[in-house]
Amino acid sequence: MKKNTFTFILLLIIGLVAGALVGQLLSPISALSFLTKSVELNWEPKADLLVLKYDLHIQLKLNLISIAGLAAAFWLYRKL
Repeated sequence: MKKNTFTFILLLIIGLVAGALVGQLLSPISALSFLTKSVELNWEPKADLLVLKYDLHIQLKLNLISIAGLAAAFWLYRKL
């Protein structure tokens, strides 16, 4: 498999989503609450340029398991 930027970004997104899904599956277990507690990061760029107006809302919810999924995806990319 050829290493390129698209492959890297795709693997990172897959790792992030897989980690988030595992975090959702483990959330009912109270002993693992430190792994599933999420932190929200928000970014809301806005502009009104008279000709063009945009409003974008990006929200990222991270927990330790989703970060582990990102790390696993990065490791997998390095092994390709």
